[in-house]
Amino acid sequence: MSTNAILTRAEAQAIVEKAVKLSKADAVDVQVNTYMQGNLRFADNQVTTAGSTTDAQLGIQSAFGAKHAVVTTNDLSDEAIKRAVEQSERLAKLSPDDPEVMPQLGSQQYVPVNAYFDSTANLSADDRAKAALIALEMARKAGDVKAAGYIVNGAGALAIGNSTGMFAYRRSTNVNYTLTVRTTDGTGSGWAAADHPDWAQLDTRRVAERAVEKARASRNPVALEPGRYTVILEPQAVGDLVQLISNAADARSADEGRSPFVKQGGGNKVGEKICDERVTIYSDPTDPLLLGQEWDFEGMPLGRQVWIEKGILKQLTYSRFWAKKQGKLATGGPTTFKMDGTNATVDDLIKGTTRGILVTRLWYLRQVDPRTILYTGLTRDGTFLVENGKITKALRNFRFNESPLFVLNNIEALGRAERLAGTEQGGDIVMPSIRAKDFNFTSLSEAV
Repeated sequence: MSTNAILTRAEAQAIVEKAVKLSKADAVDVQVNTYMQGNLRFADNQVTTAGSTTDAQLGIQSAFGAKHAVVTTNDLSDEAIKRAVEQSERLAKLSPDDPEVMPQLGSQQYVPVNAYFDSTANLSADDRAKAALIALEMARKAGDVKAAGYIVNGAGALAIGNSTGMFAYRRSTNVNYTLTVRTTDGTGSGWAAADHPDWAQLDTRRVAERAVEKARASRNPVALEPGRYTVILEPQAVGDLVQLISNAADARSADEGRSPFVKQGGGNKVGEKICDERVTIYSDPTDPLLLGQEWDFEGMPLGRQVWIEKGILKQLTYSRFWAKKQGKLATGGPTTFKMDGTNATVDDLIKGTTRGILVTRLWYLRQVDPRTILYTGLTRDGTFLVENGKITKALRNFRFNESPLFVLNNIEALGRAERLAGTEQGGDIVMPSIRAKDFNFTSLSEAV
């Protein structure tokens, strides 16, 4: 891939200034995003597709008083910029008033975060193929499994600016590798993955080994009666569920009575104990396992923000509008989410379990009750019975009904925190493994 498609800070700022100069609106906001991406996909133990893309996106939001509208284009020429500005102005004048419109932010100060790595930006098609071949050759040699996976790496530059002098620029990279291995008899499935801004941090051989081991170990699963069990949730499964707290931690929802953090009699639960005292959850773009975005899409600076500390709810997220209405400080919109863990491994948690169920990951999560963050979903790609500190049987998958808050109140032990390869909600996420009691499995699933 060529990095020439990615705008430098000076080039991005020039486009923002050009759009602002052309604007006749009361206010104009500009976003310019340029990126490149390379990918390789494989299935049935062979490479199926490979390719790369480069693209750009320019967004212009014009506002006249409380009316505003956005126009986007992937053409960064002078003519296209002028056309996008004019079109957004015409549409803004036709738009209804926005009752929650906020004034633009002025110039801001941001904590620098280095999330750009040459090892990822310069990753070649050959590099991706060599990583895939580790899993493919391992599966071919085993003879009884089939591997399917996806490796995607990208690099980009995102900039935002407005007509009151705010400008922010971020250059970043990321690589994501997910691998599913199925047994040829159709009864076993294993999954492993890795994600990081720095390709050099990914252990692609370990990803392949874990997926193959899980697949072969999960063959011929047996049925276990649904019910409440002690569970060992691997970090990915924890992230799939616990990250849902970030969606519910909105101050407006709590203040309007639509949240698990509503206090009986009025107000919210900030300052109250809501889960086990071993739980601390925060956002921090500078954390070396996160390296997230240091500003949100309005340009609000994002630093370290603690949401739950030693089991106590410390704060909720406030949009600029709701913060002004309630007389609070706006938090911005964090995109990172981390829960602290310990030095214990998943194997350590297993060894300390008399009887329980080991869960690799969760999927197809759907909301049941927003007032408790209750979700239903399924286990997937490796579910096992643990007895007297050892894995003894592969289990058929379960459907569950659970809330992350229930799980975080039933903790028996925490493991090591790891960066996740992706959840249904997205974002830069770091979670530990957890052993918890009374996890609610409601039925069996026929899915492998």
